[in-house]
Amino acid sequence: MSQAASQTSRRTQSLVRTAMELDRPSLLLATAQILLIIGAFVGFIVQSVWTTTFLYGFLLAVGAGWVVRQALTAKIVTFLMTAATLSTLGLIAVFLVLEAVPAFRHAGLDLIWPFGSNEWSTSQGQFSLVPMLWGTLLTTATAILVAAPFGVAGALFISDIAPDWLREIVKPAIELLAGIPSIVYGFIGFTIINPYVGNLLSINPGALFAIGLVIGFMALPTVISVAEDALSAVPESMKDGSIAMGATEWQTMKSVSIPTAFSGVSAAVLLGIGRAIGETMAATVMISHSRRLPQPELYNVFDSTETLTTFIASSYGHVTPGQLFWSALFAAGVVLMIIVTGLGIASALIEQRMHRKLEGGQ
Repeated sequence: MSQAASQTSRRTQSLVRTAMELDRPSLLLATAQILLIIGAFVGFIVQSVWTTTFLYGFLLAVGAGWVVRQALTAKIVTFLMTAATLSTLGLIAVFLVLEAVPAFRHAGLDLIWPFGSNEWSTSQGQFSLVPMLWGTLLTTATAILVAAPFGVAGALFISDIAPDWLREIVKPAIELLAGIPSIVYGFIGFTIINPYVGNLLSINPGALFAIGLVIGFMALPTVISVAEDALSAVPESMKDGSIAMGATEWQTMKSVSIPTAFSGVSAAVLLGIGRAIGETMAATVMISHSRRLPQPELYNVFDSTETLTTFIASSYGHVTPGQLFWSALFAAGVVLMIIVTGLGIASALIEQRMHRKLEGGQ
């Protein structure tokens, strides 16, 4: 946090110095660009008819600035786009929270409290996200049991075992898996995985186990890519020193590569968890959408329930805005946003720790 604050302070000071050093035409051009994009952004928020006018004016000012003050225009545009991204993210968070307030006001902490009734009944005014949270937890746990070992093994193969020519083929091929639409995975899971697992284990279609398998394979490219980057960052001198001491390649990977890159590998697994938690379409196609806890035991992954993402995706189309059900959907979005944001922050902190470790920091 202190490093991020210091970097923000330095960049802000740099922008202030740049503004103070501008001549009058450059200052007018920069001011016009900033005011026009702010006008377009505010106009979009309030749904004003002047939004397109401000936007076209901004584009015209950027075009003129690119001709006469290219370096200045590039700096202003990059700053404005970054500010717009952060503002949009903040507005989304605020909108979710405001829309979720009625649900939390009606149900209180019982909405996410696991020791209450845990029943979902819109007709009786009972709202509980506990079954969806528990379904998310079970599918994510199953997915990570697939993605973590296979992902780390694949990353080790690419970084330490595969020859260069094979690495150049395998790594892009694995990364291409991330480009396959999730609905394709869901269709394959619905038509092949669900019937196969159902017949093999004599369970009903839509079991959390089958969904976790599909989501786990969807998370593989993320885990492999990030873990491979971490393993490749291990200095070759450390590996060569281990080999020179008489260790085998496997012993070197087990005792040098993995422990040294453990923070990065952990970050890869966390990102894979985030990918599994946020998956929507594949799970929506496969799951049975029963808003209850698994039976007969809570940990029964061969039963089916609902996850936070599938709950939102399967419900919003037939809910009237303003109803408590509508607000409960936004409450699910708030909970999901908090979980994924927390995982992202934890992953970033772990990666920073890895870089400090490899650079000799504490």
